[in-house]
Amino acid sequence: MRSARTSPRTSASPRAPITARFKPLVRVGILREDERGERRVALVPHSVAQLVERGVEVMVETGAGLASGHTDDAYRDAGATVSDRSEVGRAEVVVGVRGTNASHGHDLGPDSGPALAVPAGAVHIALFDPVWNPATATWLAANGVSALSLELVPRITRAQDIDVLSSMATIAGYEAVLLAASRLPKLFPLLMTAAGTLAPARVLVLGAGVAGLQAIATARRLGAVVEGYDVRPAAAEQIRSLGARSVEPTAEAGTDNHRPVSGSDDHDGGEAETAIGVEDAGGYATVQSTEAEARQRRLLTPHVAGADVVITTAAVPGKVSPQLVSREMVEAMQPGSVIVDLAAERGGNTAVTVADEVVMIGAVTVLGPTDLASRAAHHASQMFSNNVARLLDQLLVDDSPTVNLDPDHDVIGPMLVSHQGAVVHPQVQAALETLGTDSGTVVSDSSTNGNDRNSVDDGRSATERSS
Repeated sequence: MRSARTSPRTSASPRAPITARFKPLVRVGILREDERGERRVALVPHSVAQLVERGVEVMVETGAGLASGHTDDAYRDAGATVSDRSEVGRAEVVVGVRGTNASHGHDLGPDSGPALAVPAGAVHIALFDPVWNPATATWLAANGVSALSLELVPRITRAQDIDVLSSMATIAGYEAVLLAASRLPKLFPLLMTAAGTLAPARVLVLGAGVAGLQAIATARRLGAVVEGYDVRPAAAEQIRSLGARSVEPTAEAGTDNHRPVSGSDDHDGGEAETAIGVEDAGGYATVQSTEAEARQRRLLTPHVAGADVVITTAAVPGKVSPQLVSREMVEAMQPGSVIVDLAAERGGNTAVTVADEVVMIGAVTVLGPTDLASRAAHHASQMFSNNVARLLDQLLVDDSPTVNLDPDHDVIGPMLVSHQGAVVHPQVQAALETLGTDSGTVVSDSSTNGNDRNSVDDGRSATERSS
């Protein structure tokens, strides 16, 4: 439904650069996270001190950093004001990890605060996941909030230090291996003792994006024998560079040894179908056909059966997670084996995964955690904060009392989901149209929003969105 506070409106075309003007000091508010299991904080005291030094007024919700090891006194020492939620909500820029508890239907913890009404005209920065959950964008637009989604950071050099998804995937890949090791009734390394020789654990990692590569590196450090697989031909070398064996297509799998079927030299934004999957011109995997997924499962079946641990990280942005492991493949694994599915939030890479639950298939344990980044909340918050601080550097124009919301800016434009009462991101618009949702807002013409927006792919490989 349309908010009574702000009437939706269309954006002018062509759109001129926009800045939102406020009081002499821009105020930045930091939310305490309410979602169950979320322990991160969007900005840590070190980043707050840097903002205060620039003349930015920072307000922190009471207890925002406690779960990640940052006390209210640490924020006060950094120059911030510690306030209740209603005061923080008056800031011109409101930052959070998951966004306000009024903007989505996520599972809230028992100590969640009152719903925060971000003021119309304010800028809200968080992980909104708007392509998967476009209703969030509708709510933000209807309330006149200019939202920048951290999932939509473009894949350009200037935006690398803002790439929250890569930061969180690094931690998720590491934590996934530790979780598997704690559940596996075996040790990871080869041990030669007076009591006999203990064979090393065998680990298979499906998806060699940021989370997958970190999982491979961590499992290797723990002494396991590791295999890795990714639909992208270029990923094989990355897997091998970490000391793991790359699982590659064979003639028996009905493939052509990664030789492109057609269009592999096309760099104009088209797609080229490779032997196993589909890879766009930027080198990132996309949705595969049913036939390709079946070939992939045939290829992986013996590798899954021979693994003690399988870690899956495959995801396509805004889509249901691809199913790489069938129930029959799980049933063929050895008793005591463990699967950790990082794609559980969107259905999972196995046919039996249930998000945030432990599923037993015979004596095989299937885990679908969605909170892996929060399990290392201190370092996750540090990395998240550094990313957000670099984004604020680009939003705060020349240290003046303005917030840069230029839709043609090469970093800010692709991240802009809602602005001036409208949903302005083309892929979010498309998601709303697919749902047939009457958002209560006027969706502006996507051509006015500048860039191609391929940035919606978290891009680290099409292989994971794990935070």
